[in-house]
Amino acid sequence: MSPTHSPRPVLALGLRLLGVTFLSVMTLLVKLAGERGIHVFEMMFWRHLTTVPLVLVWLGSRGNLSSLRTPRFGAHLRRAILGTVGMSLMFGSFVVLPLAEATTLNFTVPLFATILAIFMLKDRVGYWRWSALIVGFGGVLVIAQPGHGHLPLAGAALGLSGAFMIALLSILVKDLNRTDQPLTIVFWFAAMGAPMMALTLPFVMTGHDSAAWLLLFGIGVIGTLGQLMLTLSLRLGSVSSVTVMDYSGLIWATLFGWIIWDHLPPATTWLGAPLIVAAGILIVWREHKLSREKADAMLSR
Repeated sequence: MSPTHSPRPVLALGLRLLGVTFLSVMTLLVKLAGERGIHVFEMMFWRHLTTVPLVLVWLGSRGNLSSLRTPRFGAHLRRAILGTVGMSLMFGSFVVLPLAEATTLNFTVPLFATILAIFMLKDRVGYWRWSALIVGFGGVLVIAQPGHGHLPLAGAALGLSGAFMIALLSILVKDLNRTDQPLTIVFWFAAMGAPMMALTLPFVMTGHDSAAWLLLFGIGVIGTLGQLMLTLSLRLGSVSSVTVMDYSGLIWATLFGWIIWDHLPPATTWLGAPLIVAAGILIVWREHKLSREKADAMLSR
């Protein structure tokens, strides 16, 4: 928490909910753009490119452009490469899968983050988090039903691979947060990611009508606004409290799928999604409890 920002938990929850709503609208636009034949790589390019001026305007209006200075360009470059791969996989899953199922698979990020923490950070995982992992991946099996389910295997693989990459990124971002401000990380991700995706444009970009350009513009602007709302929520509230709002994205995804595509998730999704959501909430609650116990132990010394 920034020392210049006092905790405002109610506002933080509201901002998180608003941010998730923005990002849910962005995923809707991604799916609509995919149906118009716009390549995921081009969507990614405009998503990155739009972020750069918006962050510059935001920081400039607050007289805080100096926060963009960083001595850790190598770490930001690694984050940009892995983040671009992860976001491309996630965008691909939104194009291929129904929105509700793609969003639900995205909720496996805490599960993968827990596994990565075991192997990369040598984190000790107890009964509660092991139980959450079993329940969460059980929910994935219920939804995907490998070999017998309604989901295309390639789409499920895209969603789960994207969630794995985002989980890996969470470890890199956590390290970057030790030295850089959140918006600095957001800016360099976009500033480095845009040139990477620009290299693909000669191979994937096609002519667009005004509706397609409007979709691409919306993906960039609404996605950036959502990311800013999520960043602000973490400055005004604790991670364990605000991230619970992330699961509201499933409501929007289901609603959009029903209104626009007349698609309601089958029974397997209604059974599996609560298992994944419950597992994610349990992991967040357990990590919050452990961090509080660790902090209390240090204060008592």
